[in-house]
Amino acid sequence: MGKRSRQRQRNQPAARDSRDNAGWGAGYDDIIKENKLFEHYYKELGLVPDGEFDQFMEAMREPLPATIRITGYKSHAKEILHCLKDKYFKEIQEVVIDGQKIEAPQALSWYPDELAWHTNMSRKIIRKSPLLEKFHQFLVSETESGNISRQEAVSMIPPLLLKIEPHHKILDMCAAPGSKTAQLIEMLHADMDVPFPEGFVIANDVDNKRCYLLVHQAKRLNSPCIMVVNHDASCIPTLHVDSDGKKDILFYDRILCDVPCSGDGTMRKNIDVWKKWTTSNSLHLHGLQLRIAVRGVEQLAVGGRMVYSTCSLNPIEDEAVIAALLEKSEGALELADGSADLPGLKWMPGVTSWKLMTKEGQWYSDWSEVPTSRHTQIRPTMFPPKDPQKLASLHLERCMRILPHHQNTGGFFVAVLVKKAPMPWNKRYPKTGDSPAAATPTETPRLAETTVEEVEGGKAEGEGAGDKTPKGASQAQETPAKQDGVCGPPPSKKMRLFGFKEDPFVFLSEDDPVFSPIQTFYDLSPDFPKFNVLTRTHEGKKRHLYMVSKELRNVLLNNSERLKVINTGVKVWSRNSDGEEFGCAFRLAQEGIYTLNPYIRSRMITVSVEDIKVLLTQENPFLSKLEDSAHAQAKKMGMGSIVLRYQPNPNNPAEPQCPIELCGWRGKTSIRAFVPRNERFHYLRMLGVEVFRDKQGQGQGRRDAEKEAPSPLPGDGREQRTEGP
Repeated sequence: MGKRSRQRQRNQPAARDSRDNAGWGAGYDDIIKENKLFEHYYKELGLVPDGEFDQFMEAMREPLPATIRITGYKSHAKEILHCLKDKYFKEIQEVVIDGQKIEAPQALSWYPDELAWHTNMSRKIIRKSPLLEKFHQFLVSETESGNISRQEAVSMIPPLLLKIEPHHKILDMCAAPGSKTAQLIEMLHADMDVPFPEGFVIANDVDNKRCYLLVHQAKRLNSPCIMVVNHDASCIPTLHVDSDGKKDILFYDRILCDVPCSGDGTMRKNIDVWKKWTTSNSLHLHGLQLRIAVRGVEQLAVGGRMVYSTCSLNPIEDEAVIAALLEKSEGALELADGSADLPGLKWMPGVTSWKLMTKEGQWYSDWSEVPTSRHTQIRPTMFPPKDPQKLASLHLERCMRILPHHQNTGGFFVAVLVKKAPMPWNKRYPKTGDSPAAATPTETPRLAETTVEEVEGGKAEGEGAGDKTPKGASQAQETPAKQDGVCGPPPSKKMRLFGFKEDPFVFLSEDDPVFSPIQTFYDLSPDFPKFNVLTRTHEGKKRHLYMVSKELRNVLLNNSERLKVINTGVKVWSRNSDGEEFGCAFRLAQEGIYTLNPYIRSRMITVSVEDIKVLLTQENPFLSKLEDSAHAQAKKMGMGSIVLRYQPNPNNPAEPQCPIELCGWRGKTSIRAFVPRNERFHYLRMLGVEVFRDKQGQGQGRRDAEKEAPSPLPGDGREQRTEGP
């Protein structure tokens, strides 16, 4: 298995990581940014407007400027925006590097609510300049605590075009490293007062190791509505859910299909692409991209939206895939016009004619010109439809191509598809062990467990691809007979699992003995959803308790055999054996405090700004260090886990205008906040405390603020560890 998974890693296109979050290090300065084949190819294709090609190439050779996005759903977003604009951005304007004054960062005109910002500084300058060290530390710390994402501007576009609402069921098909997934989660939690939105995000990636990167990204947002799974996107299994006592197929309201690609739009930061780019990259990837897109639309609900995106400018990976998908759909799909959705974004409409070039420089304009010897590498779907009327009906001009020189970004392609009817090869329900689920108006079709073609082996569409269904999946219907000119996908290949075997997810029963002391100690409200609590062990004492939303619980319980789940849920309680003598062996976890908050009715202390400063800068302050009100509340309370709650005062705009919830511990004579280090820094910055470390040593603000995160309570691990779900 080791060899095979290493091989898969080598075959993984490099561009997917780089367009989302390539890190903030410098590129490979010694690579010469020249590729004559690339220039010749794109000049000939004519994708760049007349007279702009030199500008286009010049922009490609420039380093990509840094862009940041503020996590929009958190009530702290406005506070962070205020902190950035009034403090860090003002300081940056005074900085001069190599005789050049740094320009003030600008909000991206097309991103809502000033939550995304673009600077004229490259990652290298931000990281290497001592004058910008403070800003860099701020970015790193706030990124770790989930309040900021350092993400390329064009990578922010697809989630916005999906038009997410809190009740949507969302599938992110090729999700790692996860910056777009984070955006999707934020949109689900648009209303912070709803701890469990009705919708959820299932984030998938084929690479087991990259799934853990995805988990790290998603965990920063502390959502009970995210599940990370590990499957080949081109044959991701069909999931079942319980609906009014019957088994139903799960259709998604929104799908993000951000496929692996050759990545020539990322040349500004992924310098390696200059050296490695060749036209054969696109020819190799086209089939995989089409299979993933087909599998996506099969799982999309009628009326749902799917966004297809790549960071490639090549029509073979872009319009050709969309055109083939629209043709196969026979009217079931249509391209939506997204021109009004992102006012301020400059983009080029999709093209309706293109040709294909081999790495030897041979051009083909039509499938009929391709010699038989090339038929394994070049497929008919790589060319535009020949019938002018059919071509016009596809409306390929509604696709959007972002060119780097228009708004100082990377290159990108995006298309929005709306599903109007069942896919033509999915007209019947599959045979399942139960009686067929009753059709609902919005979910009339049922898809077969099928893919368009084999993932490996280079089989042409319509050729047999094996007859095995995924392990644990229902037996699919027989493939419809081929009609003239219509190609029904063959049955899917057997699902293969890679990587580590994960611990099981075990939901607690309502009468589990663990609940009684928790219920009493924290006085949980009667509507607390006990059924949503899970752990990851069948045996021994439960170490951590997690929560998922009701809808994700439904997915987990009905698909344990066909789904490889890497991670789900948010940690809400951790075992602390010392707490048993105070009445409860489980203390609150900071990650889950905003999820639990609506249900906890005791163990709460209301604190002031000054109290929070004391709690976050001193390791174990005496109760007497608190102001009178909090001191009086603490004295009345027994020892054990507590919630420290700050409520904003609208009459004092100098103080944070958002609620703050911190986990704490009431000791015998002292009190402490039990909060990870980066979150401590985040809250201190919001309160106006300088938090900064010299490279030579510890600056004063840091010495005051960081006495290091408190040592763990007996029998427990640090909050910031990413153990369990």
